[in-house]
Amino acid sequence: MIRRFLGNVFSGRLFQSARPRVIPLKTHRIARDHVSRHATKVCETLQQHKHAAYVVGGAVRDLLLGGIPKDYDVATDARPEEVRAIFRRSRIIGRRFRLVHVMFGNETIEVSTFRGSGEGADSADAAGAGDHKTDEHGRILRDNVFGSLEDDARRRDFTVNAMFYDPVREEVLDYHGGIADIKARRLRMIGDPAQRYREDPIRMLRAVRLAAARGLEIETHSRKPIRALAGLLLNVPKARVFDEMMKMLLSGHAAEGVRRLRKEGLHHGVLPLLDVILEQPLGERFVMLALENTDSRINEGKTVSPGFLFAALLWHEVLAAWKAAEARAMHTMPALFEAMDKVLQVQAEKLAIPRRFGADMKDIWALQARLLNRSGRRPYLLLEHPKFRAGFDFLLLRCQSREVDGEMGDWWEKFQHAEEPARAGMLMKEGPSAAKKRRRPRRKKPAAAAPARESGAA
Repeated sequence: MIRRFLGNVFSGRLFQSARPRVIPLKTHRIARDHVSRHATKVCETLQQHKHAAYVVGGAVRDLLLGGIPKDYDVATDARPEEVRAIFRRSRIIGRRFRLVHVMFGNETIEVSTFRGSGEGADSADAAGAGDHKTDEHGRILRDNVFGSLEDDARRRDFTVNAMFYDPVREEVLDYHGGIADIKARRLRMIGDPAQRYREDPIRMLRAVRLAAARGLEIETHSRKPIRALAGLLLNVPKARVFDEMMKMLLSGHAAEGVRRLRKEGLHHGVLPLLDVILEQPLGERFVMLALENTDSRINEGKTVSPGFLFAALLWHEVLAAWKAAEARAMHTMPALFEAMDKVLQVQAEKLAIPRRFGADMKDIWALQARLLNRSGRRPYLLLEHPKFRAGFDFLLLRCQSREVDGEMGDWWEKFQHAEEPARAGMLMKEGPSAAKKRRRPRRKKPAAAAPARESGAA
């Protein structure tokens, strides 16, 4: 009881006002036409059916920061079955906590019922399991309970994510000072940061990702426990860690995100080999070039390959293991494949990279050895390889980081666009070690000796 009392004091729950600050349009300047018309339609329809309904979370945060939200979530006091009954083109998803997807052509609005903390909730408010369970480290394992609007605001992670926008009244409800933090470009945890990180260690990664992507600074008290609690990420399911890393790498701010991971001491618990890479000048240059190029492509609206990204992050560990294997007198390709398997095995202990990405990574890495051979028919065969373009782009990164002579990238750029007569003239002559082995002349068998004449006396 004392522990719970102290937890409520430090988290701000005991003395926290349940009344939000209501921000009018003239202050927040988010007009209704700035919001997705489908999200507005969902809120209007739910309110017409006597339910509370608000646009919530990242969409409100991004609008206040002057950005364009990628998607919209709506929170309501209506239960999933009630939402499903109101919207014809909708479906209930989720097992642990049910959500409703309301579909409008290419846009889907996710609608969730207000959630509570789960502590002391009765079974009537349960959503699914209906209880609150944590592990020995304090990480919440089950927390699927419906609650009030105030409960929903309190259980959110950061103040900038705990604001509710009503598109009908064009008002923002702010329970935890999110507007002030937006103006100060500050990321602040709701409640006691150490306790909240223990409840869900992924919040540490999320803090770094949001700070990097939105140009925010993590507030001092929210930042202080991160380095000490980084080890808790080892207790989180690998799939969740991978999902959060993918969000960071595909945010358009991956380079800044990795810098901040390193600054906060979180790279050890996410990519266990990344700290080794970033301590090598050549490796760091290569990784940062890859991330900056990825950010540029995303911000230009181009597609990117997750397999390519992870291949770049882990390349210098593969390169080091490859050279070590060759030093043991292994042939080039067997040495490279041994290095790939070794690095991926170590990585799998911390980050669950899906097999489909692992296969792409291996293809890209294997091409790095093959692209160095520009003699005979090999270059023609490589042009037909399904991963040639990815392997070639990877080679260009190695050239830009001065790991490989830039002439190699220039040669392949010219070769793939040249006409056939010019291509043939660009091929390198095979050296003695790569030349085809000449067939040895067959040794002539010695002629059979003539049979000896029989000598006999007449």
